[in-house]
Amino acid sequence: MDLRDASRGGLAADIRYTEYGVPHIKAANFAGLGYGYGFAAAKDNICALADIYLTVGAERSRYLGPDASGNTAYGAAQSNLNSDLYFRQVNDSGVVERVLDAPPPVGPRAEVRELIRGYVAGYNRYLRDTGVAGISDPACRGAAWVRPITEIDVYRHVHALSTLVAQGQVIDGIAQAAPPGPVRSSAATEPVPADALDRVRRALGHGGMGSNAIAIGSDGTANRRGLLLGNPHYFWHGGMRFWQSQLTVPGRLDVSGGGLLGVPLVQIGFNRDVAWSHTVARPTTFGLYQLQLVPGAPTTYLVDGSPEQMTSRQVAVEVRNQDGSLSTVERTLYSTRYGPVLSSGFNLPLSWTGTSAYAIRDANQGNLRGLNTWFELGQAHNARDVVRALSRSQGVPWLNTVATDRSGQALYADIQVVPHVTDELAARCNTGLGAKTFPNTGMTIFDGSRGDCAWGNDPDAPVPGIFGPRRMPVQARTDYVGNFNDSAWLSNPHQPITGYPRIMGAIATERNPRTRMGFTVVEEQLARGGFSRQAMQDLLFDDRSWVGERAAADTAKMCASFPDGRAPTSGGGTVEVGRACTALSEWDRRMTTGSRGGLLFERYWLRVAELDDLWRVPFNPAEPVATPNTLNTANPSVQRALGDAIAELRIAGIEPDAPLGENHYVVRDGSRIVIHGGTEAQGVLNAINPIWDPAQGNTEVWDGSSYIQVVSFTNDRCPDATTLLTYSESSDPSSPHFADQTHLFSASRWVRARFCERDIRSSPVLRVVRLRER
Repeated sequence: MDLRDASRGGLAADIRYTEYGVPHIKAANFAGLGYGYGFAAAKDNICALADIYLTVGAERSRYLGPDASGNTAYGAAQSNLNSDLYFRQVNDSGVVERVLDAPPPVGPRAEVRELIRGYVAGYNRYLRDTGVAGISDPACRGAAWVRPITEIDVYRHVHALSTLVAQGQVIDGIAQAAPPGPVRSSAATEPVPADALDRVRRALGHGGMGSNAIAIGSDGTANRRGLLLGNPHYFWHGGMRFWQSQLTVPGRLDVSGGGLLGVPLVQIGFNRDVAWSHTVARPTTFGLYQLQLVPGAPTTYLVDGSPEQMTSRQVAVEVRNQDGSLSTVERTLYSTRYGPVLSSGFNLPLSWTGTSAYAIRDANQGNLRGLNTWFELGQAHNARDVVRALSRSQGVPWLNTVATDRSGQALYADIQVVPHVTDELAARCNTGLGAKTFPNTGMTIFDGSRGDCAWGNDPDAPVPGIFGPRRMPVQARTDYVGNFNDSAWLSNPHQPITGYPRIMGAIATERNPRTRMGFTVVEEQLARGGFSRQAMQDLLFDDRSWVGERAAADTAKMCASFPDGRAPTSGGGTVEVGRACTALSEWDRRMTTGSRGGLLFERYWLRVAELDDLWRVPFNPAEPVATPNTLNTANPSVQRALGDAIAELRIAGIEPDAPLGENHYVVRDGSRIVIHGGTEAQGVLNAINPIWDPAQGNTEVWDGSSYIQVVSFTNDRCPDATTLLTYSESSDPSSPHFADQTHLFSASRWVRARFCERDIRSSPVLRVVRLRER
């Protein structure tokens, strides 16, 4: 069978591998395209994928035991049991099946359904060909939990991705929620902690995920065309890894880029005319409701004075006991008209008492629409098409979009899923606790006893309860736009966006250090004559620290001023500063592998960043990039933070002026690979959030720069693009593509993208796999 035969019903795809194992998958139809994608993705990452399906299938306790930690990629579950109880109630509710019964844009469009059908067949084909015992990755070789999948597994995975930052963050609270016993039946609501706002702010950090995206328009590039940097900061391990591919159905789709494992589409990428990226956005995609319970009936709540019975669902999960036998754990979980009842979440006291309980409403509940959105983004021809794709299905769950096109239009669009909560509704319906959390975080806690506190509706929204796309922040310019995980307000410092409700993000508030660094380096390059592809690559890997450039000198002076050359520590003692002051003074303010003093500043600033009274000059909305500034070295907490960092390095046996790369690395195949980049707190665009080992330094990366692309449009119909997948294509240690791009990243080298046919066919390492159904 050839690809033309596939149009008559068979599954067929050609997988053409170029440098570093990047697959270019070509098929005559979308089922064939999914078939090739599923096979190739499983070949590179079968264990990570199987673990996703184990999780959303609610079977972790059965195979791995109930007490082990849950899969952190798709929820903050402390145990497998809590994870399974949560996902079992999602599956039993039939929410995904109901969406699949709906027509587009709520349900998947026909091409997407075919992609998923083919993906399942391709995944299962790989597993059938290899056999579980023949899997090369020791993480799941021979494991009983690796199994063939069905289409519902894939859709459940996409739903888990959509709800990750809301319900996924309170899995334990949902799984453990239970009505009070007799002792607590008359208990009142717990007092609000004094630090409630700080608790919520820490909880809403999206698990550390972030991104940079910069779109340069025709006025900012040397060739008057568009140019884009996409630099998502995602996890380096597990199910939230990106996988790079090119997907082609001639005449229908031709797109290249990265997608999260198990999502058979390009989510951040480019085609001949358009390039786009996403960053984790600042709208709050959920809300809490405080329920007023009927006295003596803790599962009945009042709405406008009328009682409503909670919905109860008996959830059963199989668990493996210590002796290897299986037993069943059953638990009753409860839900309301607003959503599931929870007993804890977002670092707040949300206890279910005799008078009060809390429920969470997730605006992304039932959202599979992102599949339609990403499919249509791959077909876009210009920035207007990008807006249309985002608006038609409004499926992007918790991300905004930065894009550019061949003509040089730079676009920022925060068209995503946001609860329809106006500022007026929030002022009218927030409880006392909600009145504290909402202005600073956008998190509502509404009075659930009032029917008029339901979310509103927009006629152009695809589903009830969310703002329609016409209400969302959009900005198009010909110089540049960018987003670095701040709100829409400052997508370009010359034209702030205002007028949107608070739940969509803050207006006129302090920007994070990466935002300030991003706008600084873009303006500097524009002043030098504009951007080329190479200039954008250099901008990212310069590894400059915004905070270092503005606080390291004052920190060095503070260090040198300590009496007797000893810095105070938080334990009440002191530590000899030794060479630390010189290291800070001579540090180059970058986080390259050769930077001396960079590690000391990193460990110091991670402590300092959360302090109050940090800057002498406060934030000024009229100068959002320049303020706040001037480190308050008289703050005793700042002084102790430096002493603690010096002591920490001393315990680890690390000299304060050691090159960063000596203690900032990962180990792959037994080899140490030095890693450059710094934390968001330091304002380093090339964000790397390492895992600190007290005895050795930073010896692994938790998250940070992942799939990176720089795309430049030229007079040639083929985009001029470079890419890099920092952790490489495969999570299988036996694969030749387990660490090859990680070595490139270490050396700040890029991969020239092969998009056009002539480029693919001319690859010196081209290898073709002709996959045919059998």
